[in-house]
Amino acid sequence: MEILYVLLPVSVLLVLAILAVLGWAVFNGQFEDIEQEAVRILKTEDEKGEDKVEPHQY
Repeated sequence: MEILYVLLPVSVLLVLAILAVLGWAVFNGQFEDIEQEAVRILKTEDEKGEDKVEPHQY
């Protein structure tokens, strides 16, 4: 029964820490464009607009 005096505050602190990290992620734009990564892997190199870089030959 005495362990509850330790486990309850620890669990409350853990939940508050998780909520703080989630709040930070939401307000800093981590979830702004979640569909861009799904579409990015379907595009070819030409559609990405990136220049093709030749590999180094040693």
